[in-house]
Order: sequence, then C-alpha cells, then structure tokens
Amino acid sequence: MTGRTEWPGDSPDSSRAEKELSPQDPAERARAICLRLLTGTPRTRKQLADALRKREIPDDVAEEILSRFEDVGLIDDAAFAGAWVESRHHGRGLARRALARELRTKGVEPSLIQEAVGQLDSEQEEATARELVARKLQATRGLDRDRRLRRLAGMLARKGYPEGMALRVVRQALEAEGEDTEGLDEPF
Repeated sequence: MTGRTEWPGDSPDSSRAEKELSPQDPAERARAICLRLLTGTPRTRKQLADALRKREIPDDVAEEILSRFEDVGLIDDAAFAGAWVESRHHGRGLARRALARELRTKGVEPSLIQEAVGQLDSEQEEATARELVARKLQATRGLDRDRRLRRLAGMLARKGYPEGMALRVVRQALEAEGEDTEGLDEPF
C-alpha cells in the first residue's frame, strides 16, 4: 500500500490544483494550469496554448484566458525572446542562428525573433566565438592540426556560428599558438 488514497479520476500527471476545480469550469482549470506553468519559468503564448489543448480545454476558453494573461502582462513573448537570447548567448554561447531556431520551436513570432536576436551584433558574436575556442583549445592540444580545426569549427557550427566566422576564429587561435595555418582558408 502506498499510503495515498486513490480517487476516481486520479492520474499521475494531473496536479492537485486541477483536481480541486470542478471539471465543469474549464476557464478556472485553464487559469490554474497557466498560473502553475508560469510559476516555474516564463512561457510563450504557444507553449501555454499547447498545454491547454493537451488538457482538453476548449479553444475559445483557452483563447480568452491567454488574451487576458497577455493583457495583464503575465504572457509577453517579446520579453521572453529577449531574455532567452540574453541567457542562452551568455550562458551557452549560442549564435544568432541557433537562438532564432530555438525561439521558433517555442512558437515566438518571426518579427519578435528578429528583434530579439538583433540585440546581438557581429562583434559580440565573434567575441563569444573566440571565448568558446579559447576554452576548448587546451583540450585539443596533441591532436594534429586538421583534427583540431574540425573539432573547434564543428563546436562553433553546432552552436550556430557561420562557417566563415568559425574558420577565421579557429585559424587565428591556432596561429596564436604557433600552429602552421597554411591552407586553412578553404572551407571543408
């Protein structure tokens, strides 16, 4: 015996707050779901809409609740996108292209994505790429030059950096270490 009383209709993925609300009031259920999801971390309107749809909240009710949350500032996709770009660029070193891809998967509108990734300029992006390469450079010592190049440039590519910038940054870092970079200007 688990020590917990099972009630009809209990399921492991429903919250206590949802269970306490009457199943006849979808608006209250929708509010509770949104507030619970927003408590832990900011969410986009699309993420909340998907969560409500998954919990079978009628579309008209979901739209009404989401619009109200937007009106009072609990949902703000522009602020979400700006904070996401700031956090993921500085924390993980992601480039504009990777950040835009992540925001698209979260349902942020293209105009808001453009505005958010526009916070980063090419100089910032290149400086971050140099920092990433500098951190990883030590781990590649002892490997042949081409393997080092592939590993470092590949790391930058996975983070969304353009090929030209990645090769330039890696070449300069290898030159600074005294590595011969003759012929490294050509792409793979």
